[in-house]
Amino acid sequence: MTDGARPATAPGPPPREAATHCPYCALQCGMTLREENDRVAVLPRQFPTNRGGLCQKGWTAAELLDHPDRLTSPLLRDPASGELRPATWDAALDRVAEGIRGVQSGHGRDAVAVFGGGGLTNEKAYALGKFARVALRTRHIDYNGRFCMSSAAAAGMRAFGVDRGLPFPLSDLGRADTLLLVGANPAETMPPLVRWLTEQRQRGGKLIVVDPRVTATARLADLHLQPLPGTDLAVASALLHIAVTEGLVDKDYIAARTTGFEEVRRAVAAWWPARAEALSGVPVADLEATARALGTGERVVILTARGAEQHAKGVDTVTGYVNLALALGLPGRPGSGYGCLTGQGNGQGGREHGQKADQLPGYRRIDDPAARAHVAGVWGVPADDLPGPGVPAYRLLDSLGTPDGPKALLVFGSNPVVSAPRATRIEGRLRDLDLLVVADFLLSETAALADVVLPTAQWAEEDGTMTNLEGRVLRRRALREPPPGVRTDLAILADLTARLAQVQGRDPSQSPGVNKGPFLPAEPAAVFAELRRASAGGIADYAGITWERIDTHDGAYWPCPDPDGPDTPRLFAERFPTPDGRARFHAVEHRPAAEEVSAAYPLHFTTGRVLAQYQSGTQTRRVPALNRAAPEAFVELHPDLAGRLGVTDGEPVRVVSRRGEMVAPARLSTAIRPDTVFAPFHWGGAARANSVTNDAVDPVSGMPEFKICAVRVERVETP
Repeated sequence: MTDGARPATAPGPPPREAATHCPYCALQCGMTLREENDRVAVLPRQFPTNRGGLCQKGWTAAELLDHPDRLTSPLLRDPASGELRPATWDAALDRVAEGIRGVQSGHGRDAVAVFGGGGLTNEKAYALGKFARVALRTRHIDYNGRFCMSSAAAAGMRAFGVDRGLPFPLSDLGRADTLLLVGANPAETMPPLVRWLTEQRQRGGKLIVVDPRVTATARLADLHLQPLPGTDLAVASALLHIAVTEGLVDKDYIAARTTGFEEVRRAVAAWWPARAEALSGVPVADLEATARALGTGERVVILTARGAEQHAKGVDTVTGYVNLALALGLPGRPGSGYGCLTGQGNGQGGREHGQKADQLPGYRRIDDPAARAHVAGVWGVPADDLPGPGVPAYRLLDSLGTPDGPKALLVFGSNPVVSAPRATRIEGRLRDLDLLVVADFLLSETAALADVVLPTAQWAEEDGTMTNLEGRVLRRRALREPPPGVRTDLAILADLTARLAQVQGRDPSQSPGVNKGPFLPAEPAAVFAELRRASAGGIADYAGITWERIDTHDGAYWPCPDPDGPDTPRLFAERFPTPDGRARFHAVEHRPAAEEVSAAYPLHFTTGRVLAQYQSGTQTRRVPALNRAAPEAFVELHPDLAGRLGVTDGEPVRVVSRRGEMVAPARLSTAIRPDTVFAPFHWGGAARANSVTNDAVDPVSGMPEFKICAVRVERVETP
């Protein structure tokens, strides 16, 4: 079935419907769910981002609601057998609370850590941050969005004073005269977005794609630049060099709206096109054609994505493209600008409200005294009681179970055994913990290692809000209650908070703060109301956004400080949210990948996604239609490379790096450079691509270098 439905049974109650959004990517396509005769169908819904369209993942999303692998009872690991066995909720939560108390009494508050996810609703991301800082009083919380959006976020903050993936509506893409996509493959990662690319080209616009592979998106482009992985910053510097030398920059805009251009101009003076071609492999003629298309269009958009960002110099690479956009006078100009394509479903909202290591709700910094005072006032605790900044995701995971690291970890909405770089090492760290607790609705590879597994509700069984790649806050609406034995993440956090307070002799209902009732509410509407107060006055200000406003207007864009005032679909029209209202140029310089090729590891390895699978594959690998479309991992090799290795199409090969290896069938394709191999990262076990990837991280964002490392490829001898 392709409509996400279950077979019909005997007649039942009248149908129920819920207008909601897809549970997958940050496009957050609108859909309608209808339950009738014990059958849940996915129906199209007209919504501005997708206009009724869905990809195969969206159409089949409801198949997971009653999947036979669905967890419907807590699981506890039996000390005698080592197996996970069903348990009551009281037994499971008591085990968690007692384990937390034991670890913290022996090793201190920071010995317990929390790891969240970019797919959690805004309410859950907010509650998770509050739970860590107030109930656990630990500084150790971060989330898997660190592996997705952190480099673009850091670059946006230092250039514009704000991080919002698209600071303009998605519809601007369809009207662009020139659209530059750098390291983005939306034809496979968010297919409904392609209609905007089609509209753009039908209007006579030019689409330019920068990607080491000839992806489905690159095949749509008027011009495809195919650089060596890790050289995107050299390409950006060359493009700005050409724009300067050919007089394409907007001098009036630079003078009126920016600072720091002269230093950047001097830096890119050294990046003449021939130098960039020698390093990246992109021909001079293509660099010049790209710069001229960008510099002469009336409406021009530059977008980056994971291909450019998941590097140990990801922040600088994004900054290089931001510099180019500022020099051309794009940000704040109607129909133009710089943006990044957010990946995870709530990749935007998930990084705004407190589950990042250095952050409080409203995108406030946790080391800012004023921010601490405001949020502490909402939470009803002394500001001095709030812990300080934690450490980024990979550093946190790599410290687990070590003498100075956390001894217990609570995981919500993430599967780091598959998704973390140098995954074999991280799997070992998880096994070293005294207590691992995982909340999920399926037994992921990470949950399979846990001491306690807590079954959670799915997206169609809970209300809440998500924030899509435009900064548009949306409503996720429940179609039905969770199955018996299943609880929401908010209910789990509320119960744990109450148990920990009882253990510590505190009564959370007597908090001196503004909240009435439970210290951590279990109802999404109550959590969102508190989130609005906590975010008020922050960069990501949700104070004026109500569920009723979202329902009436197909969402609301932050910042939105006043319930009776406007929201902000387009940023930067008059000023940037910096102290002087100007955007900042930053001079950046290309540097090599953290790990270069050698005689022992002569090839470049890069990773990415395929159309029918999503993230670590915990959900999509269980959907029959998606599994038929993409049943297994593969290693993409150029035929010339395969010929040198003596490898045939479909033959198993081993990709080996200094950190580990993966084994998967070879897929021969001229879409890849002869010096590069590619593998998707949706599978675990022997085919786990992240066993190979490099754990070097960006010094500013903490982003690991997923997109390039040095490997060799070997034939696998078979009987």
